[in-house]
Amino acid sequence: MALLNFRRKTATAPRSGDLEPFLKGYSIEVMPRTARSVEDFRALLPRGTRVYIAHIDGTPIDDMVATARRLADDGYAVMPHFPARIIRDRATLADWVARYRGEAGVDQALLLAGGVAAPVGDYHCSMQLLESGAFDGFKRLHVAGHPEGNRDIDPDGGMKNVEDALRWKQRFSETTDAQMALTTQFCFEAAPVIAWADAMRAAGVTLPIHIGVAGPAKLQTLIKFAIACGVGPSLRVLQKRAMDVTKLLLPYEPTDFVADLAAHKAANPGFNIEQVHFFPLGGIKANATWAMDNAGASGVPAAMAG
Repeated sequence: MALLNFRRKTATAPRSGDLEPFLKGYSIEVMPRTARSVEDFRALLPRGTRVYIAHIDGTPIDDMVATARRLADDGYAVMPHFPARIIRDRATLADWVARYRGEAGVDQALLLAGGVAAPVGDYHCSMQLLESGAFDGFKRLHVAGHPEGNRDIDPDGGMKNVEDALRWKQRFSETTDAQMALTTQFCFEAAPVIAWADAMRAAGVTLPIHIGVAGPAKLQTLIKFAIACGVGPSLRVLQKRAMDVTKLLLPYEPTDFVADLAAHKAANPGFNIEQVHFFPLGGIKANATWAMDNAGASGVPAAMAG
């Protein structure tokens, strides 16, 4: 970013010419609980949008599969989370995969360690899930990326273990028929993200990056989620803005953050951030509305298309 200069939307605000192609094919994340509040996804999301289903510890697999089936029936590409640390054993993993495939036709998955501190069973990282063979035949497998590091992986605040894991996943990607990509945690500052992506490529990690973007939300909401999710240096951007009490209750949008990345991508077509992945922290409707306003034809909901 130029920093996350979230701003209040106006009806006449110009859209960057780089923004629409950068947002094309964006994905978004839901949970079963939040999905239940959406009457019709087709009124909010473009046809074929990839919708991740976040699996929070304690969520019954029945709810996860039901949400996947609903989204698939509506014509969306469904990508459920598989958090290693909440999967008890190989039989549980096999059951989840079989149910997703059999009941919802799922052939995409996001594999990650998961947010719990200690594993409940046999798995503690996404690499073990990749090695398990349970996802053989899947068309697409995504793994987590951490532009600002991850203290669960590197307690000292560095990047060594994160980078070693990414190099392992890069090597794995060269042995599988599945398309692989990195889906990152949300960030708020473009310059460090660009530097991280360039450093990954220089280190031989060429997996395409789907950059995490926090959707429109109140500043207080963004700060709460950023702290809970371990967002690092760019959190200071939000904290600095929180010092201005006149802005605390205003709606904020990720326009400048995304526009800065889009402009860099337009100037550097080989840049390895390929897509945007939204975390709808202020609600799916607010996020979808922002996408419609900024993504042009790429953001037209299924109910309005064609």
